[in-house]
Amino acid sequence: MSFPTTLRLSVLDQSPVPSGFTPADALRNSISLAQHVESAGYRRFWMSEHHAMEMLACTAPEIMLARIGAETSHIRIGSGGIMLPHYTALKVAETFRTLHTLYPNRIDLGIGRAPGGGPIEAAALRRYRGGQAAAPHIDDFPDQLAELIAFLHKGFPANHPFSRILVSPDTPGSPDVWLLGSSGWSAATAAQYGLPYAFAHFFSAEGTRAAIEHYQREFVTNAALGESQREHPEALAAIGVICAETQAEAERLFQSVRLLQLRIRQNDRRPVATPSEAVAELAGMYGQFGPATPDTTEFPRYFYGTPDKVKADLLNMAGRLNINEFVVNTITHDHASRLRSYTLLAEAFDLTADPALIAEPATAAA
Repeated sequence: MSFPTTLRLSVLDQSPVPSGFTPADALRNSISLAQHVESAGYRRFWMSEHHAMEMLACTAPEIMLARIGAETSHIRIGSGGIMLPHYTALKVAETFRTLHTLYPNRIDLGIGRAPGGGPIEAAALRRYRGGQAAAPHIDDFPDQLAELIAFLHKGFPANHPFSRILVSPDTPGSPDVWLLGSSGWSAATAAQYGLPYAFAHFFSAEGTRAAIEHYQREFVTNAALGESQREHPEALAAIGVICAETQAEAERLFQSVRLLQLRIRQNDRRPVATPSEAVAELAGMYGQFGPATPDTTEFPRYFYGTPDKVKADLLNMAGRLNINEFVVNTITHDHASRLRSYTLLAEAFDLTADPALIAEPATAAA
């Protein structure tokens, strides 16, 4: 095992809604967070897509990215991710080409296959509802992904009817496409298509090493990606982190996440509880269901503690997985505590805003 010489840190925001606050408050917090982590030196700011959840406010990351791009100057912004089965490839290509035109060289298009909600929401979001195309066993995601890449990079054969479609705005460059996932299937697909790969470890810690190692081993370059083509595999892991000045304070803040994870398993989508509310509810759960099952995975889904402890844990994980970037997801009830956690982590890793990442500002048409 070798530790990475440089470990990049990025951010995944889900617009968590704290109890006692509104979804509007959560979306405003997302804008505040993006500005904060840009100034702290984080590499990317990604927003997730979830549906019909009281606890998470962001259902349309593409809309939030349009606002956040205007409120920041150089941090890469993107989706973590767009759930492609809900949309047509052409519409996604047009939306993210628009973002790329507004904020050139800053847009990441993270693509996922999960529904981002429960089965009822998935049915309501389904592109097809009748005939064979609606059958549960029909999965055209690989075809959608290939089509999306072709739309973004003018990659249809000359005899294909879609080759005549102009994907507007037709400006130089393109959004950078990432494949997101938490399974061996997503790892194999990312490798096959030559895409960079983000493993959602904070969502599912099972099989992280196997998925990333399979991706790294089987990766092939893909000329269809044009200027975004990778010569080598590029993998990162999305992880949960809470940093505080003391271990006791980090453990206290983590109780809100711990309860959130247990609630999700019970299809309970209420907003994020305060630490004291979480402690009381967890005590009631333990009395009814017994102690929580110990974490037996190689790496925990959430790392929490002092900055030095978290830094050591992240360097250990990065070295074992042979990766050099994490996308950090931090949920606390108190927004100030969330900002402070990202600050402490940035200071531990000596992050600085890199002027080389600053894109030329877009010029409005006359």
